[in-house]
Amino acid sequence: MRDIITILTVIINVVAMFSLIAGVLLHSGQGGGLSDMFGGGGGAALGSAAAERNLNRITTVLALSWFLTVIALAMLLAE
Repeated sequence: MRDIITILTVIINVVAMFSLIAGVLLHSGQGGGLSDMFGGGGGAALGSAAAERNLNRITTVLALSWFLTVIALAMLLAE
């Protein structure tokens, strides 16, 4: 049973890691970020402020899930 939980935790950790990388890369830096990716009209239609706010929330949840799975793996693999 412990092996199954460890495998599931590793899978969640890897998915969260790659999703977190993608989420961080979508954030706006000096340029427009997410709004620049869709062009001027597409970003305005989506509401770039709302899209950035949602992207911040998603990135926070992904970072928290990655952090918690790292701690869980440390506890599962400690002998």
